[in-house]
Amino acid sequence: MTELINLDECVINALNLYIAKGVPEWALKKFNRPLVVGSGNAQITGKILFEDCDAVVADESTYQRRLEQIPSIDGAVIISASGGKHAPILAEDLKQRGIEPYLLTCKGDSPAAKVVGADRTIVFPSNEEPITYNTSTYLGMLLSKTGEDPNKILWHISSAVKPGIDGIDFTQYDAFFLLVQPEFDAIREMFLTKFDELFQPVVSGRCFTVDQTIHAKTVIPSPKEMFISFGYENNQFGDPSARLNIPLPAGANYGALMMAGYFVVGCIQAQHPPYFKENASRYAQEQKRLFGLKEAGNL
Repeated sequence: MTELINLDECVINALNLYIAKGVPEWALKKFNRPLVVGSGNAQITGKILFEDCDAVVADESTYQRRLEQIPSIDGAVIISASGGKHAPILAEDLKQRGIEPYLLTCKGDSPAAKVVGADRTIVFPSNEEPITYNTSTYLGMLLSKTGEDPNKILWHISSAVKPGIDGIDFTQYDAFFLLVQPEFDAIREMFLTKFDELFQPVVSGRCFTVDQTIHAKTVIPSPKEMFISFGYENNQFGDPSARLNIPLPAGANYGALMMAGYFVVGCIQAQHPPYFKENASRYAQEQKRLFGLKEAGNL
C-alpha cells in the first residue's frame, strides 16, 4: 500500500498553497440565468459560487433535462477540478447546442479546457492530492467567492479546532452526525461526500442543519454515534458524552467551514483503520475502467 496523507494534513497543505499563491480573481459574462454543471462536490461548489443569482445547478445526469425544461437558460459554466471525466463531454454537447460554456478548473491543459478554449477557462492552483480528496481544488474556488483569508483559517484550525479535538477517541464511534447552521445548508453534501469516499459503508456519516435535525433525524439513538456541531453550541442532540462542538472564527463563511469540517473528518480518518488507503489505488483503476465503459456507451 502506498502511503497516502490523511484529509487533515491535506487541509493544512491546501491552506498553505493559497497563502503562498493567493486566490485568483475572475469574472464571467453577465448571465440572467446560467446553467452551472459539475459532478459530485464540483456541483456543490457551483451551487455555492452562484447562490446569489438565478442559476440552474445540475450534474452530468440532469443537465440535459434542465436545458430542455428551462429555455431561459442563457449561458453555462462547467466546474471540474481535473477538466477530465465528464467535463469534456459536457463542453462538447453544450457547444453543439449553441452554448459557449465557461470552465472553472485546476488544469489549464485538460481535455475540457481544450474544448472550451483558454479565453473562457479560469484556472485555480491545486496540490497533488489522493484520488477524490479535492481539497485545494474547491477551496480556491470557494475563497474566490467568499474573500476569506486562508491565513486566518489556518490560524483558527491550529489554535481552536485542533486543541479542541486532541485527546478525543474517535474509535469509540462508528457513526457521526454533523450539525451546521441553516445558512450553510449547501455544504452538507460536501461533508457527506467525504464520508462516502473515506468510510462508507463501514463508518456512517450524516449531516443536517439544526432546523432539519428537528424533523425526525434522531428517532433511533445509538451510543456509538457522535454529534459534531460547527459554529453551533449543541446542547440538545445526542448523548451529552458524545457531543463535540467545533468553533468557527468570527465572520466565517464556506471556506472556513469546509476546512474545519474536512480537518475533523481527517482526524477521524487517522484514528480508524485505513479503509481508504487500502482501497484508493484499486479504485483509481476501477474508476478508469468505468469511465471507459461510459465513453464506449456500455454503461
